[in-house]
Amino acid sequence: MTDLVDLSPSAFKDLLVSEGIRRFFLVWDDERGEVRASHPQLEPLARMLGNDPRDFDRHEGFFVQVAPDTGVLQGASVHRTCRGQAAGGVRFWRYDTVEEYLRDGLRLARGMTHKNALAGLWWGGGKGVMARGTGRDECDPAVRRRIYEEYGELMTSLRGCYVTAEDVGTSVEDMAAIFSKTRFTTCIPTALGGSGNPSAPTARGVVRGMEAALHSLAMGDLKGKTVAVQGLGHVGEPLVGLLHERGVGRVVGSDIDPGREEALRKRFPGLDLTVRVVERRDNSLLGEEADIVSPCATGAILGPETIPRFRASIVCGAANNQLEDPERDDVRLQEAGVLYMPDFLVNRMGIVNCADEASGYVDGDPSFEQHLGDTWDNSIYRLSLRVLDEARRTGKTPARVALALAEERSFETHPIQGHRGVRIIRSLVASDWARGRGPGPAPITTSGQKRP
Repeated sequence: MTDLVDLSPSAFKDLLVSEGIRRFFLVWDDERGEVRASHPQLEPLARMLGNDPRDFDRHEGFFVQVAPDTGVLQGASVHRTCRGQAAGGVRFWRYDTVEEYLRDGLRLARGMTHKNALAGLWWGGGKGVMARGTGRDECDPAVRRRIYEEYGELMTSLRGCYVTAEDVGTSVEDMAAIFSKTRFTTCIPTALGGSGNPSAPTARGVVRGMEAALHSLAMGDLKGKTVAVQGLGHVGEPLVGLLHERGVGRVVGSDIDPGREEALRKRFPGLDLTVRVVERRDNSLLGEEADIVSPCATGAILGPETIPRFRASIVCGAANNQLEDPERDDVRLQEAGVLYMPDFLVNRMGIVNCADEASGYVDGDPSFEQHLGDTWDNSIYRLSLRVLDEARRTGKTPARVALALAEERSFETHPIQGHRGVRIIRSLVASDWARGRGPGPAPITTSGQKRP
């Protein structure tokens, strides 16, 4: 099995099945200082992760299955669990290669570590990734439900090292299907005791980030501004509504769905709105003449091809991992005179909603609302101003300031459930999870301790 990373998820899935592999894991071995694979055939994947620090950051584990009934490649990536169990949404997306699939899971899980830490949540970072186009007709309601039931079964098998939620390509109904097979999920329907769709809370947080950025640049408030919104789906639509409420002058949007413009015009009459229908991976909206560009679709869109086209003053959106290269592109944005609001700083409210749900959902919960206010030091608005002030004082980019703070907080250990994910992962490895065998001695050791 060579050149695994270049295979399509579908071809990779078929190869796994031909080798008799239905489950596998890639786990960080702290004693050996390397990534370990559950199967010898998959060592090339372990080496790929271990040799590339761009995306791999001593992630505690990456667990993957070929769903028995639907054949969908389903995975869960766990980054760091010092603060408790890993938590983050599950993405159902079309990936071109296995490398793209794995890297997305790694980046998203690490982003959740930082997001959860900055939000002050006692959760670590994790993310689910499922590859579209690898099974039967995923548009069929019965097939789709079974896909998510099988993902719930995967969550149960992982014993709670990762708690899933809604994300790109998923819905509340999908979460209900997951919930029918596991307790390790949030964003379940309100009829089942959950909080439902987290998109509106996420949009509220992004608006607060926009307001902090405008204040920092002495640009006033949102009234009369032009905002370009990339992606008008789960988060983009409520975001447009919030912008309309605040009196923005114009909204320019883009989406792959031709019906989005009509739907938005019906919902928000009187709004000066232009919607462009684009193909997947079309990032032309980022060059729109606007005060603020708000990426609300997929990540890795701010890079050498898009940054030179920017005509906006601010980037502030809900999409995760917006920088194509975090070591390079925040600097390029700063050099271009664009204020980049780090996504993990402003898009926390979805996971805050999930955390509140896990603790027992309360309408109008003060512990939730304080994240959106002006008085709590750790609110999105106040923390954003703190980050921007320090960036201005030190000459660093806001992303670097926010990341340093998030890293520091991410190693704070939960007083009771610290490193919970590590302990569960150790148990999974000991029981030979990948082969469905019984308990035995742990062949590896893992640690969530802070590196020197």
